[in-house]
Amino acid sequence: MDKKNYIDEDLVTKAMDNLPIEEDTYDLADFYKMFSDSTRLKILLTLGNGELCVSDLASVLGMGQSAVSHQLRLLKQARIVRNRREGKVIYYSLDDEHISEIIQSGLDHILE
Repeated sequence: MDKKNYIDEDLVTKAMDNLPIEEDTYDLADFYKMFSDSTRLKILLTLGNGELCVSDLASVLGMGQSAVSHQLRLLKQARIVRNRREGKVIYYSLDDEHISEIIQSGLDHILE
């Protein structure tokens, strides 16, 4: 590290030491991309109230079941939602409380 290039070498060193590894940065960017679609956000906001099946989600959102299923597949692959089977019906829910916290934090920010 060349000292003359930094105004505060200690802060620069600390910042560099606290950056996640490159792979984790890419994974984090991919995670946040899942929140960049308004349809997926509506699904997540709806699931924040409790688990629902595809048919019920489609009714709430005024969408086709295949469109909802497609988005749920992406969200499940990203580990943002999970599912459970009860007979022939599959119910979807948020993967964990962190997802609700992320969404609520974003809403709080834009509503300030």
